[in-house]
This record gives sequence, structure tokens and C-alpha cells, in this order.
Amino acid sequence: MTITRREFIVTTAVAGAAARTFGQAPAVIRSGVRPVVVSSANGNRFKNGGTVTAVEKAFSMIMSGSDVLDAVIAGVNIVELDPEDDSVGYGGLPNAEGVVQLDSSCMHGPKRRAGGVAAIEGVRTPSLVAKAVMDNTDHQLIVGKGAQDFARNMGFNIEADLNTPNSRAKWLEWKRRIDPDHYLDPAKRDEASRKVTLEMMREGLLDPGHVYGTINCDGVNAKGEVCGVTTTSGLSFKIPGRVGDSPILGAGLWLDGDVGAAGSTGRGEANLYNLSSHLIVEEMRRGRHPKDAAMEALRRIEANTVEKRLLTDKGLPNFYVTFYVLDRSGRYAGADLYGTLKGKPRQFAVCTENGPELVNVEALLEGGLDS
Repeated sequence: MTITRREFIVTTAVAGAAARTFGQAPAVIRSGVRPVVVSSANGNRFKNGGTVTAVEKAFSMIMSGSDVLDAVIAGVNIVELDPEDDSVGYGGLPNAEGVVQLDSSCMHGPKRRAGGVAAIEGVRTPSLVAKAVMDNTDHQLIVGKGAQDFARNMGFNIEADLNTPNSRAKWLEWKRRIDPDHYLDPAKRDEASRKVTLEMMREGLLDPGHVYGTINCDGVNAKGEVCGVTTTSGLSFKIPGRVGDSPILGAGLWLDGDVGAAGSTGRGEANLYNLSSHLIVEEMRRGRHPKDAAMEALRRIEANTVEKRLLTDKGLPNFYVTFYVLDRSGRYAGADLYGTLKGKPRQFAVCTENGPELVNVEALLEGGLDS
């Protein structure tokens, strides 16, 4: 079998990638592609007792020649399994009845395939179940008990309760304050729930950045192959059965292998209404940089947020939505409605040949979100 000089260089570069260390440029970048992994900030914070973060794990696997989707899922597994992160997987903040329900989706650019699960209980790593849906069925989304039954049939361990002492204590405190068994009229219930959540944030019981939860992780290798995954425990103390944007293709995750990928964290309902990740990828298809494409989606969200309960006293959205975007050449961006939340900078994680780091997002709106 004969191969071209370019094919030989690419093959040997991938084979030798495992021996390279961060801080050294890749030996070969095919057709101008720069391998990169991007994710939400928790992708470079939690290690589950190990030595590497999600983006670091994913990038190392990509540079060692692993399939990009396998790499980014292995990365988010670190966060899903870490009990200290209460926004995803094991120990994620439960619903209003104290039950941890998880959502996830994944997409494989080269294979043009996707899979997802929603409101699944008892499985610590819903991202792996989402991939099992992609690999073993003709479907793209399985939900609720059906998703749990499917996971059991695939050999996943089903646990009775995914709460940790931390997540259970926070739910009990929330339940004590709001008494969710006493259904108020919709307006008063929303006001009461929001009031209690804000109180718990002010008291340091809830992390403002984890009320919506989630980790999105996307990667591209030296061949320009793009894959992505999003996984979450969803909105904290949500109505049982509520599903946000994370498992919905085009909302919490979307990619086109010829263009790039986009994923999100933040208020899922706003992202669902605008199918923002799909919009971002289509804007990149038209030639826009990942940052500019994300800004277009954020402008769309701002324009479509008109309910008074969702607006600040300045008439701006009173929630955050963050996008993590890359194109198949390796350009990337992190963008949010606001640059700060409760005085702290909004950040995203990125890993290149220079190693993992947290980078401040680009913001659409001036100032920060304090409520």
C-alpha cells in the first residue's frame, strides 16, 4: 500500500503525540487545523481525586489518536463522577422531590450521528448512556424510565440514589424554606422559588454558577474531526420531569463536521426557544468567527426575552447563558450575556498544546449579573 507524503506526516504525528508534553507545538497541523478542546469552566476545575481536568484529559487523548468523541466524553466523565461538582452527574442538585434526574447528548461529526438521554435516574455518567443510544439504536433521544431501562440493558449500574450528603442537605434546606408540596398559584410559586434560591445564594449555600449546572465539552483533532458532548443535572430543584436544553440537539449541543460545534450552559429554556447552538453553527457556515457567531445567538436571546419576570430593572435578561464554540480549523470562543456573575468573572476552559487554562468569556452586555 502506498501513501502520500502528507498522509505519512499526519499518521506519524498522531502516533507520536502521546510522547509530547504541553508547551510544545504540534509537529503537524493538517490543512491549518489546530487541535483544541473547549468546555464550561468546571471542565478545568474538577479532577475527581485525580491529577487532570476534563479538558486536559480530552486533549491528551485526542493527541494520542483517540476518537474525538471518546476523548471529550472521558473528559466530562471526570466531572460527572466528582461529588464536589453539584451541577452534573453524581451529587448533582436534585429536583423538587429530591431525586437526581440527569440529561445528556453527544454528537459525532465524522459519523453524522448523535444520541441523548433525558430525565434518567440512577446512572452517574449519562454521557456514556447517550453514546450508547448513538451506537446501539436508530434513535437519538430516550427519556425517563425508558432511558434507565435501556441503560440497564446496556450493562450500566443503576443506583437507587445519586444524591451525596452535600446535594441532599441543600435540597432539604430548600424544601424546608419553600414547602414545594404546597402548590401556590403559578405567579406566586415562581416568586417564592426564586426568592428562596436567591437567599441560599446570598448565604453561600448555592453557587450562583451552578443553579443551572451543566458541562459542555467540544473538541477537534488535527484531521479537523469535530465531536461534542453536553451533560447536566439540570435546573436545581426543578419540577420532576423537566428537561432543559442539554439533551436537545440544536439547543444544548449542535455540530456539523464540515463547520464546527457549539454547546451551552445557563438558562435552558432561553436556549431551547432560540435553538441557539444550531444558529451558531449556521452562522459559522456563513463564514463568521466563533465569537461573532455566538454573539448573534446572544442577541437573539436578548431580543426574545420579553417577560417581565425574566428581566432586570434595566430591562435586560436576569439570567446567564454561556456558549462554547469552535470551528473545524481550531478557532474557538466562549461568550456570555454577561461578563461577571455576582462580581466574579464568567470563564470557560480551553486546552491546546500549551496546556489547560481558564479564559474570561466575551460578553454581549455591559456590566454584570448580580441578581
